[in-house]
This record gives sequence, structure tokens and C-alpha cells, in this order.
Amino acid sequence: MNLVLVYDGGCPFCRHFALRSELVGGLPDLRICDGRADHLLRADLRARGLDLARGAVLLEGEQAWHGAEAIAELCGRLQPSDPLLALLHQLFAAPPRARRLYPLLLWARRTALHWKGLPEDPDQAGPRQA
Repeated sequence: MNLVLVYDGGCPFCRHFALRSELVGGLPDLRICDGRADHLLRADLRARGLDLARGAVLLEGEQAWHGAEAIAELCGRLQPSDPLLALLHQLFAAPPRARRLYPLLLWARRTALHWKGLPEDPDQAGPRQA
């Protein structure tokens, strides 16, 4: 069954992780989707209680993982040929460790979005005015 990772394309860290996971993660059925750019997908996820502003989403059929659980599930499945993904696999594949470390990822995302002038919540109005 196909895996779909929905990430925040406005965040350079999220985008880099998603692209590397798709290209060198060893998961041929992984598809990535920029949730910030796909308003309909984001609305569907929000209706299911999966808020992209609170974390990435991993979908497999009707099954959905959100936030730390999504990253733990994805990292647990990775078969990376890439040193960075191998490290992330080691750090985030165990759900308890992923839950402890995930706030650091959210902080990095929040910081990167702030630098870019983008709202943390993709459903908020466009970029802040200077």
C-alpha cells in the first residue's frame, strides 16, 4: 500500500527531510505532498483532526499518523542509503524517543517559518507584512 507524507513545504527543514525520504529513503511507494500548497488536502486532514500546523501527517490507506507518531512510523520504515536519513532513522524510529525529540523539530520549523515570514498555520493569512 502507498505511503503519503504530507509536510509543510514552507519549512526548509520539512521539505529537505521529505525530499530525501522520497529519493533515498528506501521506500519505493512513498509519495510526498506539500500540505501548505494543497488547500484541499489540508482541509481534508483538518476535518479528520490532523492539523498540519501541529505536525506532519503520514497516510497509508485509511490509517493516519500525526506529528511525532508520523515521523516515528516513517523513520521506522526507512531503509536509508543516506547518512543523514540513517541518523534520523536511529533517532526517531522509536516512538518514545520521537515524542521526546519532536518538539525540537517543531521549534526548528517555527523558527524557519518566522525567518521566511510565513505563518505557522498554513490556513492563516499570507506572509506577514514588514
